[in-house]
Amino acid sequence: MYKYPASSRATSPTYMDSNLAGHYTHPSSFRGPSPLPSPANMNMTCSSAASKRYKFIRKMCHLQQMDFEFALWQMLYLFTSPQKVFRNFHYRKQTKSQFARDDPAFLVLFILWLCVSSMVFGFFLDLSIGSFIKFLLYTVFIDCLLVGAGIATIMWYIANNFLVKSDIGNEDVEWAYAFDIHLNAYFPAMMILHAVQFFFYHILIRLDWFAATFVGNSFWMISAGYYIYITFVGYSSLPILHKTRGLLYPLPLLFLVYLVSLATNWNVTKTLIYFYHARVHVI
Repeated sequence: MYKYPASSRATSPTYMDSNLAGHYTHPSSFRGPSPLPSPANMNMTCSSAASKRYKFIRKMCHLQQMDFEFALWQMLYLFTSPQKVFRNFHYRKQTKSQFARDDPAFLVLFILWLCVSSMVFGFFLDLSIGSFIKFLLYTVFIDCLLVGAGIATIMWYIANNFLVKSDIGNEDVEWAYAFDIHLNAYFPAMMILHAVQFFFYHILIRLDWFAATFVGNSFWMISAGYYIYITFVGYSSLPILHKTRGLLYPLPLLFLVYLVSLATNWNVTKTLIYFYHARVHVI
C-alpha cells in the first residue's frame, strides 16, 4: 500500500508492504516504485565472484589505487575496537553490494607485517638464511593463507547452512568475506605471538620455570581468544545471520586447556619452537 506524508509539499509516495514487516530486506528494495533515480553509489546488481576476483587482483598491480591509510586505520582498530572495522564492511554492502573488501591494500600490508614479524621470529629462533626462507614460506602460504582458506571455507559453510535467517531471500555470506574475517582475526594474534611474545622468549619463556610457562601460555591464550572474539564480531555484524553467540562457545574450552597446560607445566611456546625448528630442517 502507499502512504502519503502529512505535508502540503509534493513528495514521492513511500512504498510499504505490510507482509514484509519484521523480515530482513535488502537495502536496494527500500526504494519502492519511486520514479526518482537511484543514488550513483548504489550497486543494484551483484557482480559474479569471478568478476570480483579479477578486479581485486587487477588492483594489486596498481599501488596508487590502494588506500593504505585506511588499511592501517583498520589494523589499529582491530586491537582497540573491532566493531568499527566491521561496521565499514556493512557500509560497503550498502554501496557496493558486497561485504568483502574490494581494496587489496589490507592484504598487501598484512603480508608485509607477516614478513616483518617472521623476521623477528626467525631472529629469535636463530635460523640460517635458508631455514628462514623456508620458515617464511611456511608461515605465509601454509599457516596463514592455506590454513586460513580452510578455516574460512568451514565457517562459510556453517554460516550459510546453520546461521542464515530463514526469511532473507537469496542473501548469503560471501566466501571472500569469511576469508576477510580470518585475516582480521589473525592479524592481532600474529602481532602478539610473532612480535610481542618473543621479546620475552630469551629473557623468560625459554626457561623451565613455572613463571615462564605462565607467561608464554598466557600470550597464546590471549591471541587465540582474540581470534575467536573477532571471528564472532565479524559474523554477528551481518544482519542476515542469527545465533552467532555459538561462535563464542570455544572460549570456555580454550580456558580449560590453558588451565591444564599450567597444571602440567606444559610450555606451549617451547613446544611450538621445537616444531618450527623440526619443520624447516626436516622438510
